[in-house]
Amino acid sequence: MTTDAVQTGNGVSQLFQLLRDGVPRTRAELAKSTGLARSTVAVRVDELMRMGLITPVAEAASTGGRPPSQFAINPAAKVVVAADVGASHATVAISDLAGTVLAEKTTDLDVALGPVPVLTWLVEGALQLLADSGRTSADVAAMGIGVPGPVEHSTGQPVNPPIMPGWDRFDIPAWVYQHLPVPVLVDNDVNISALGERATAWPAVEHLMFVKVATGIGTGIISDSRLLRGAQGIAGDIGHVQVARGADIPCQCGNRGCLEALASGPAIARALRAQGIEAHTGSDVVDLVKRGNVDAIQAVRQAGRDIGEVLTTCVSVMNPSVIAVGGSMARVGEHLIAGVREVVYTRSTPLATEYLSIVQSVAAQQAAVIGASMLAIEHALSPESLTAAFLSA
Repeated sequence: MTTDAVQTGNGVSQLFQLLRDGVPRTRAELAKSTGLARSTVAVRVDELMRMGLITPVAEAASTGGRPPSQFAINPAAKVVVAADVGASHATVAISDLAGTVLAEKTTDLDVALGPVPVLTWLVEGALQLLADSGRTSADVAAMGIGVPGPVEHSTGQPVNPPIMPGWDRFDIPAWVYQHLPVPVLVDNDVNISALGERATAWPAVEHLMFVKVATGIGTGIISDSRLLRGAQGIAGDIGHVQVARGADIPCQCGNRGCLEALASGPAIARALRAQGIEAHTGSDVVDLVKRGNVDAIQAVRQAGRDIGEVLTTCVSVMNPSVIAVGGSMARVGEHLIAGVREVVYTRSTPLATEYLSIVQSVAAQQAAVIGASMLAIEHALSPESLTAAFLSA
């Protein structure tokens, strides 16, 4: 491979990064933005057109003579596969390069069945969605997968996941690649939910926390517009922070008093059963709240306070602009968030909360799938990936 070819590939990739925002631009505007000669821009635009990554759009207003042509990203050039694996469900979807979900399917699926049955369902589901959409595996640029446990992002392998027996150090990317030969990115489901929430509702927000309250409790943290994963991939694992009120309550992690043992869906249901109220799952709690059961509403409000107690420390450490509360328990509406706000706004410093919004997730149940799409798209359209694609074309 010649040095000139590599330099051209890098240049084509750099020009494309300007067009990723979807705003149409003329060759002249691209030349002005990059400082490149118009002839160089024209060559790179032609290469991107040849690769199918950009497309002509409605012509710009003319200042005299022939109207100049505009170009923008072509979202339909490729697709990505997005997958969300939860404790008891799995979703797989096909998205375009703008992150728009084109098709998806969901099923009840116990992650404890192990990696091969779960990943087999994902791959078979993806191939079926591709066929139904008139696409093939050759149209797939990458695949993003979220799983309910800590992940070593560099390898895509779960690390000591507490609710995923048989998954520890399983090479998810390698296994999937054998059946769907595309780049595979894997991350914790709360991390990708944070990406999905930001892409959906807060694209201009640089500091955001996504709190998932469901079977477990976790937080995805975005700081300076970047996802924070931590040294071992467990940044944001607030579910196993101790809360004083629950000092004697055992948690599945082996400790006592964890937030998850007090404020998760199953924990709230357990507290209600102790009061003689029939509730076995988080969904039962949601149903009781929606029917106006006062005891359930009070239990959810207390769970919000417990979560708020931990988030108060997070607010001091991370100083987010937005805390979005999602996960299956967010379906109880404002009752949970009211408890969170009650504690965070009372105990945090005024400067930390002056512009802090604590809100219900806008992406809701779609957050993880959209985030998995973003994970795959960011990889597929990265400068390194596009340069490699140019050189192999």
